[in-house]
Amino acid sequence: MKSMKQLAILISMVSATAFSVNVLAQATMEPGKMGDMKMMSSNDMVQGEIRKIDKDTSKITIKHGEIKNLEMPPMTMVFTVKDKALLDKVQTGDKVRFNVVREDGKIVVTEIQVAK
Repeated sequence: MKSMKQLAILISMVSATAFSVNVLAQATMEPGKMGDMKMMSSNDMVQGEIRKIDKDTSKITIKHGEIKNLEMPPMTMVFTVKDKALLDKVQTGDKVRFNVVREDGKIVVTEIQVAK
């Protein structure tokens, strides 16, 4: 009987610890970040220059500045676009501002605007 009581106390302590860790993790998660998908506001748009557009594969090559929400340094890279129609708004050589997120392991452009 004494060991059953000790077991019940131990299970309660482990459950309380696991719950506390989960609550702490949620409380310390940075605002605007949700799991694998890190959200950006329009103020966080990345500056870049279009180097290549491939409408057949829905891909765009951009020489870009730092992407803070993905902790990525400036570089030139190929992105997938979330909506193929985004590619109709830009052309090679355009200076742009764009939003990008990580979805299902891919880095995806979700919005793009020609810079003014």
